[in-house]
Amino acid sequence: MTDCIAHTTSGNVAGTQMAGTRRWLGIPYAKAARFAAPQPVQPWEGVRAAQTFGKQCPQQMGGKIRPHQLANETYDEDCLFLNIWSPDTNGVAGNKPVMVWIHGGAFMGGSSNPYNGSALAAEGDIVVVTINYRVGVLGFVNFGDALGIPAIPSNLGLRDQIAALEWVRDNIAQFGGDPARVTICGQSAGSMSVSLLMLAKKARGLFHGAIMQSGAVSLIHEQDRSIADGRRYAELLELNQASLDQLQSMDLVRLYEAQNKLGAELRNAIPAAPWFDGDLLPASLAEAHAHDVAPVPLLSGAARDEIRLFELMPGDMLPSKWPDLEALLHSQLSPPQAAAVLAAYPRDKKGRRALASDLTFLMPTRNFAQRHAQKYPCWVYRFDYAHPLVGATHGLDLAFIWPFSGLKMALVRGGPNSGRWADLAIRMRQHIANFVKTANPDTAWPPYTPQERMVRIYNLTDHIERDPEAQRFAAWGGRDVEPAILPAPTAA
Repeated sequence: MTDCIAHTTSGNVAGTQMAGTRRWLGIPYAKAARFAAPQPVQPWEGVRAAQTFGKQCPQQMGGKIRPHQLANETYDEDCLFLNIWSPDTNGVAGNKPVMVWIHGGAFMGGSSNPYNGSALAAEGDIVVVTINYRVGVLGFVNFGDALGIPAIPSNLGLRDQIAALEWVRDNIAQFGGDPARVTICGQSAGSMSVSLLMLAKKARGLFHGAIMQSGAVSLIHEQDRSIADGRRYAELLELNQASLDQLQSMDLVRLYEAQNKLGAELRNAIPAAPWFDGDLLPASLAEAHAHDVAPVPLLSGAARDEIRLFELMPGDMLPSKWPDLEALLHSQLSPPQAAAVLAAYPRDKKGRRALASDLTFLMPTRNFAQRHAQKYPCWVYRFDYAHPLVGATHGLDLAFIWPFSGLKMALVRGGPNSGRWADLAIRMRQHIANFVKTANPDTAWPPYTPQERMVRIYNLTDHIERDPEAQRFAAWGGRDVEPAILPAPTAA
């Protein structure tokens, strides 16, 4: 392995020559004070080592707060770093299409660091960029409106993502990438982020294609809800309208104790999420549905049994029980439509799981594609490969797209990284790379149109299906339902 130098607008960085790729890790793309907008990085002298991952945003998802886990060798508020894998061009200048990966984690956790872009870069002949952004209380709480402090911008985590895309525009050519061919891609919260970036005028022109994996615009907060949550934080933290300095200097432990406290009070909701702010984003979900989106090709889909993962997790992050599902439908749909949706699902465990999966991920993602396909090229998939224990659950597709290895990942995958499992992984990566390169995942994969609705079904053996679960899709009629604070249900 040898060092390789690249030049950025902030200074030189030294990466590593690998087998088939060049790699740069932990490059700072922006700096941000707590609860402030991201700013350009101050230039440095000499050559900065880019051979280890940067720190991740502090994060806590329930459980006891341990201060040493919020700021240590792995976590720090100085977390706006990205990583790059570029195909080895043997000294020939490259001009490769670029994929920017936005990690998931319920907007509360996660990081780019576990995602190794080497396989996608080498197999697909594309440049892969993975980014960190602020999550949880540091990135997605509406303190600005709740406390009347306009100096605190809205949706800081999304603004971080936009800053990363601006950095890619200005610098990726030095790493062999083409700034005019950038595709954004994400899963779960990352997929929802992609859908929001497609709505954000500030992000317009920074990307030229989009890939959404499990999630769209409905799993975020309306503005009123974000303000109510922000005011509850203020109560827990004993804040008032003159509290900006206090917020910025407060011990991280107090912030995360408040996040945990609010999280325990909520049902079918999380205590930090993006919100429709009427500034960076439209002002409501209804406006988001009617809003013009980035005029780019879209590849989108979700897993068949999304909710299974959340059934195994503690708490009630997402609705999965009949009383909660029924309450959401009746509160947001007309009585005839709520009845039609409920009639499309059998009143048993399988039907409940299908309804919960559709409400949270599958239908919002497909509805987004249905709207997008009215004007722009679009391809849709459903991930049906079923783990022996948890089915085709949320996030299982990541174990195929990214080269996670070892016995633990074989258990997560439900099979070895060989044979038909490896073939499925290669197909999925190739379709992503083809889309990044040509805006078409596969010439044998028909585009999704509002009339034909052709969907690729991923499994150990794939097939194309016209309008899968047509009765359920028709019952929803393009509507999304937002999870909300609900009273405790009377029965499971």
